[in-house]
Amino acid sequence: MPDAAPDIVIPEGEVEITAVRAQGAGGQNVNKVSNAIHLRFDVRASSLPEAVKERVLKFADQRITRTGFIVIKAQQHRSQDMNREEALARLHELVRSAAFVPKKRRPTKPSRSAKRKRVEGKVLRGKIKALRGKVVD
Repeated sequence: MPDAAPDIVIPEGEVEITAVRAQGAGGQNVNKVSNAIHLRFDVRASSLPEAVKERVLKFADQRITRTGFIVIKAQQHRSQDMNREEALARLHELVRSAAFVPKKRRPTKPSRSAKRKRVEGKVLRGKIKALRGKVVD
């Protein structure tokens, strides 16, 4: 099974894949063939690193249930194998996005010269506005 991130691998035994009937029009074949794929993945019981598990469970994603399962339904393609590959790709993309840790922002302060230039600009603007008043002789 392809890896979700360079160092994270999701074993096949942790992913439950079921073939179900796809929704929508399908002609004569629709009632005979189960082409859609229903994928279930238990995040809490998985072998993912704890930090990745926490980030996955914090996602505001409708595919993640309250009990910690990721449920993906793939029915885009007519082939069951292609739907299986698409469901697995979506799972890997979800885990990959959770494995990415954003860089911590370091707050910075404006330099002394930047503060001075800002104040000088404000003073200059104030002088320009002061000249707009009525002329008194």
